[in-house]
Amino acid sequence: MSFQHALARAAAETDALLDSLLPPDAFPAARVTQAMRYAALGQGKRLRPFLVVETAALFDVPRQYSLRAGAALECVHCYSLVHDDLPAMDDDDLRRGKPTTHKAFDEATAILAGDALLTYAFEILSEEATHPDPKVRVRLVSQLARAAGVAGMVGGQMLDLEAETRSSTDLSDITLIQSLKTGALFRNACEAGAILGAADPAPLIRYAEKIGLAFQIADDILDIESTPEALGKATQKDRNMGKATFVDLLGLDGARARAEALVEEAIDSLSPYGAKAVILSEAARFIVERRK
Repeated sequence: MSFQHALARAAAETDALLDSLLPPDAFPAARVTQAMRYAALGQGKRLRPFLVVETAALFDVPRQYSLRAGAALECVHCYSLVHDDLPAMDDDDLRRGKPTTHKAFDEATAILAGDALLTYAFEILSEEATHPDPKVRVRLVSQLARAAGVAGMVGGQMLDLEAETRSSTDLSDITLIQSLKTGALFRNACEAGAILGAADPAPLIRYAEKIGLAFQIADDILDIESTPEALGKATQKDRNMGKATFVDLLGLDGARARAEALVEEAIDSLSPYGAKAVILSEAARFIVERRK
């Protein structure tokens, strides 16, 4: 199976699972459920769930387990986008080519929808359908909580907001911010696969750290070279707000070279898995070659 086929399959399965986990009439607060579905369904590459599925496949984990772990992670990712887009944060009107959740509904509903997606992720992980071993489920819950919280994504978002008022930002600052804000959920995706497979996560954590940073550098490059129509969101907002990016510090050619080097390092980290990791190797290359 090719990488593109594997990604499309994981995306379709994740969408179907999220649709079944978020039925429109299952909860009494219909408006917030509608906003959750609006934020979570039928959009995005589903790269993070794909990584859960493919890393778990290295250890022959039943696909229904990794799909549920991936769906939980995607709920956290979608919540983070809803909150990032709010006026108090990045103040964006467009996400994935359509109005952001607070524009389609209202700010209060968007906040509650984000809160609900975040907490629902842990409900999904805690259920026996995610894995029959309660110890595995507890590890999945603990690891995602750490990745999403102050030691991970939330901490990175706070540092990113603080960077708006900082007089100068160097490469180490940006690398730290992005390793938390963006990289933490990539690490969670790959570590979850190892947890499900009762395997040593170290090689996959190294892989995830490299592709997470490469992903952000590629985003910074696209932010300069692409358009809002192509990306489905506003471009050059960091530059307009005075925040330094990898492109600012390394230049376009330097940023591309750094991203490509990170991809090669990520692929090297997959050597323990041999031919079973071909699709993950292709995923690393896709991260820097994508156009949106």
